[in-house]
Amino acid sequence: MTMMKSASIPEMITQSREVMTSPSVPTFERYERHGTVANAAMYVGIAAIIAGLLGLGSGVGGVITGFLSALAQFFVFTGLVYFLGKKMYDGTGTWDEVAYTFSLFTAPLIIIGALIGLVITLFAWVPLINILVAFVGLIVGLALLLVQVYYAYIAVQSSMNLVNQSQALITLVLSSVGTFIVMLLVAAIF
Repeated sequence: MTMMKSASIPEMITQSREVMTSPSVPTFERYERHGTVANAAMYVGIAAIIAGLLGLGSGVGGVITGFLSALAQFFVFTGLVYFLGKKMYDGTGTWDEVAYTFSLFTAPLIIIGALIGLVITLFAWVPLINILVAFVGLIVGLALLLVQVYYAYIAVQSSMNLVNQSQALITLVLSSVGTFIVMLLVAAIF
């Protein structure tokens, strides 16, 4: 068994760039053992803080809530990917591999989404242009969602070693539904 490494933020940024510009199972596998759940949490947490600062219109409380929400969603989702991939399909990955692999595209996409939100906010007050910017923002947001699904599909194949495509898809769908339910319950409690 190969020992996990601990990654620095500059290393993670470089790895993110490669994973996002050359998405493939071998590319993800090249980095899956380069970090831990703690590294993933740090990377996603920093991205969530940056996103919160870009959208500071919601105040400091919004930044803190966004940070906690992003980490909670990330941990629930990657934990479910790991658990379901292992229990349902005998996936051989570890939670470290799943969390780290997913963080390599999740963190940059959080920041990209926040930048898009910032542009929309900046133009929200300009008549007519605000409609165009909002429409373009919607299209770009949907494109980002599709990109995230695509990266997740490759990442689950890599990190859990699920070569069967339907197993990877089912794992992702069930993990998404489970995360949605858990986050609804948490929101209802708080």
